Amino acid sequence: MSFGSVLRGLDWSYLTDLLEQVVPALLCIMIHEICHGAAAYALGDRTAATQGRLSLNPLHHIDWFGLVMLALFHFGWAKPVSVDMRNFKRPKRDMAITALAGPVSNFLLAALALFLLGLFYRDLYAGSVGRFFIRLLQYTAILSISLGLFNLIPIPPLDGSKVLFSFLPDRAYLRLMVLERYGMFFLMALVLIMNRAFDVSPVARASQAVYNVFVRIAVFADSLRG
Repeated sequence: MSFGSVLRGLDWSYLTDLLEQVVPALLCIMIHEICHGAAAYALGDRTAATQGRLSLNPLHHIDWFGLVMLALFHFGWAKPVSVDMRNFKRPKRDMAITALAGPVSNFLLAALALFLLGLFYRDLYAGSVGRFFIRLLQYTAILSISLGLFNLIPIPPLDGSKVLFSFLPDRAYLRLMVLERYGMFFLMALVLIMNRAFDVSPVARASQAVYNVFVRIAVFADSLRG
C-alpha cells in the first residue's frame, strides 16, 4: 500500500471542520485588533505599533480563551491593544474612534467575505475544495458580524463602553474607565445568564438578523456575473 493511498483513505473531515472554525476566528480577531491599533496610530498614539500590534501575525493578537469562546459560541475577544490616551489631541473622542474601528472593521470584513462568496459561488460549488471555501467565507461573515456586535455592548472593557462613555463628563468618564479591569467578570456572568435564560442568545439572534441583511451583498455580487 502506497503512502498516497493511505492519505486518500484518511478521514479529513475533523481537520477541515477545525479549520473552518479556527481560521475565520483568527482572521476576525486579527483584523479587529489591527484596526484598533491603526486608528490609534492615525490619531497620534504609536503604542500599539511599538508593541508589534499592527502585525499580520495572528499570534500577536490572540487571547487563547477568547479565541475558543469565539469559535465555539460566537462571542469572544482578543488580547487588548494598548492605547495611551495622553497621546491623543482630544482623548475621549479619539478613544471612541479607536474603539469603534474594531467593530466597523468586522462588519467590513463580513461584507467582503460575502461579496467574494457571491462573486465566485458558481465556480466554487463545482468541487469539494470549492465548497470548503464557501463554508469558510460564510463562517467568516457570521463570526465577524458576531464579534462586531458583541464588542458594541456598552459594558467595559468592550468597545461599545468607550463609545458610550465618551459622551459623559470627564470625571464620570475617568471613574468608569477604572472599572474596566472588573468589567470582564461582569460580562462573563451576563453571558452565562443569557445562555441559561434564552434558547438562543440575543447576540446570536442579532448576528443572524444582520447576516440575513448582509447576504444581499452576496446576491448583488452574483448578479454582476449576469
